[in-house]
Order: sequence, then C-alpha cells, then structure tokens
Amino acid sequence: MTTRPDRPLGSIPLDTMMSMSGLELFRKMIAGELPSPPVSEISNQWMTEVAEGRVIWTCSPPANFINPMGGVHGGWAMTVLDSALGCAVHSALPAGIGYTTVEVKTNLTRAPKVGETYRCEGLLISLGRRTATSEAKIYDVQDRVVAFGTTTCLILGN
Repeated sequence: MTTRPDRPLGSIPLDTMMSMSGLELFRKMIAGELPSPPVSEISNQWMTEVAEGRVIWTCSPPANFINPMGGVHGGWAMTVLDSALGCAVHSALPAGIGYTTVEVKTNLTRAPKVGETYRCEGLLISLGRRTATSEAKIYDVQDRVVAFGTTTCLILGN
C-alpha cells in the first residue's frame, strides 16, 4: 500500500508555477519544497520521479474508490493516468508556458485492488509548438499493464 509522503498539500499560485519550468516545478514538489495537489491524497497517487518528458507516480487505490460491485472504480485509474499524461507534457515545458488537455483516451486491462501498490509511468510522445501528446501505463508489481492511456494537449502561452 502506498503511504502518503511527508509533503505539504495545496495549490501553487499561478505566478509561482509559471516562473519555473515543469521539470523544476515537479522536482520541488517531490522534494516537498512546493505542495502536491490535493488530488494526490484523494486518489493516493504520488509523483516519485521526474525527468524531462517522463514522470513516475506510485499509487494505490484507496477504499473510497470502491464501486457498487466491490471493485475499484475505473475513475481511479483514469485519474492516475490523467495526472501522469499531463505531467509528462508539463515536465518538458519551459517557464511561462502552460497547457490544457484537449482529449484523453484510456483502456482498463486488469482490475486493480485496494491495498495493492502500482507504478504509473507517463512519457511524452511529441511536443510541438501548439500541441503535445503523451502516453501513460499503470503497472502492477508483476509489471503487468493494469491500464493505459494517451492524451493530446494544447500548448498555451507561446
């Protein structure tokens, strides 16, 4: 089970966020110098590694994501994938440039279980002047793909 790292939670003022590259921003979040977003705690997903165009989240479905049939709601995997997809793009952006999601596609291939720990890797596919694409996969401890997705993002501010 993924445990919450000793990091602050909260939102980052837009002017602070836009003053640094995505890579700088995420390194400061991982180090606890800037807060992690509250969605990290709600969905029990924590960015643990970052490089330009690549992010790793460690995650575990919390009990509040149980669906009426007793399984993990598909929205949990979609939330984790969306985080990794967007952050893979953001990690490659310079200071002052933002993005917004245009489209996301997800596939759920295995049923995740509450209490199990998963790894989600997001990778930048392409970064153009106006759009970017990325892919992400959630892996179980046996390196089997539990879910995967792709996104297209609109690049803002250039």
